[in-house]
Amino acid sequence: MRKKTFTAICLAVLLPAFAFASPARASHVNLSVQIGLPQLVIPGPPGMAVIPNAYVYYPPEVYDNIFFYHGYWYRPYQGCWYRAPHYNGPWDYIVVNHVPRAVLAVPPGYRYGPASRHIPYGQVKKNWRKWENSNHWDRQRH
Repeated sequence: MRKKTFTAICLAVLLPAFAFASPARASHVNLSVQIGLPQLVIPGPPGMAVIPNAYVYYPPEVYDNIFFYHGYWYRPYQGCWYRAPHYNGPWDYIVVNHVPRAVLAVPPGYRYGPASRHIPYGQVKKNWRKWENSNHWDRQRH
């Protein structure tokens, strides 16, 4: 029933556009249906770890891919990317061109690489800029 209702609504909305559009205009119609991002609830501020050479942080105890970088949280899902100001959202869809390169370059096995110490989330949120500017984590490895 839902599928029929959805199809009827789409046809009701799109049919008038196609009926009066010239062939050149009709070729530019783009329909995008976005299924929502599954909710991710983290009960409290998560402990964090830094991904070596990236200054991208992640919560090791959360098994979804979720990253903190430059004051925002990033989350991939089914080929799309989402960004939020807080680890529990609200999540907004962003095009891949707006995902920072450092986040896109996180290696697939980042959870299994060299372990970094857990850092309280409050410290990461407060100090990420200072740590990155001073190469804090590069110095910690030596």
